[in-house]
Amino acid sequence: MFQIIGVVLLFGLVFGSYIMSGGNMGVIIEAAPHELMAILGAGVASFLISNSMTVIKATGGGFGKIFKGPKWKKADYNDLLSLLFLLTKTMKSKGVIALESHIENPHDSSIFSRYPKIGKDHFAIDFICDTLRMMTMNLEDPHQVEDCMEGQLEKHHHEALAPAHALQSLADALPALGIVAAVLGVIKTMGAITQPPEILGEMIGGALVGTFLGVFMAYGLVAPMATRLNAIVEEEGAFYKIIRQVLVAHLHGNAAQISVELGRGSVPSGSQPTFAQLEETLTAIPAEAA
Repeated sequence: MFQIIGVVLLFGLVFGSYIMSGGNMGVIIEAAPHELMAILGAGVASFLISNSMTVIKATGGGFGKIFKGPKWKKADYNDLLSLLFLLTKTMKSKGVIALESHIENPHDSSIFSRYPKIGKDHFAIDFICDTLRMMTMNLEDPHQVEDCMEGQLEKHHHEALAPAHALQSLADALPALGIVAAVLGVIKTMGAITQPPEILGEMIGGALVGTFLGVFMAYGLVAPMATRLNAIVEEEGAFYKIIRQVLVAHLHGNAAQISVELGRGSVPSGSQPTFAQLEETLTAIPAEAA
């Protein structure tokens, strides 16, 4: 919502100030189509040259995140803590054998099926199940497990940030591409140097529109979008760090509720449940759920 308001304010205030100062929008409107064709065309081409198909597709999906915000909401953090509570409690009270059916077939698991949104996140499910599977194979050194989980998180986070980095690279290139478009306009103007001053002035003004549009799109649109996407990826990454926090705490021998409470401390402040809220959520889980 705020992103849409920001875009409206950006165009309204920039072009509004230009009109109020006596600027002629006709020059910009006339020059914009071919200047944008040169700038955006070159921008898209450089974007395709510098990125893999995976990053290109992920960047397309990233635009939705920019306007929708992070995938995980407050209720999802409650669900994650509840899921981890059930898993660690089952492992603590019934042993690894009771957990095997859940981690080998999470989509048929009575525990995982209670939280369908988390179940749709392939990385979250694989991250939980792979770690618990290592524990069932008697890898019980908390430091080894934590190192392994940290490596997986770093790889996933690096890949998730690729679209934001790609957008930032595009933002860095747009001012220079605007200059390219402007130089082409100047070349065109120099080819008509015998024309009257009023015609030359209009042609030079049209050429400068290229510089304006390159800088305007870079710092007004693309760079803020890259920054926003980067912030969203960072916030979403906290969701997976909670998994590491809880499972490592469990390996240190803590009770399920203590492990989950340690994980609660890593929840982003805006989505963090209080101690009482989490306790109420865990108490409300039916005894047969595990």
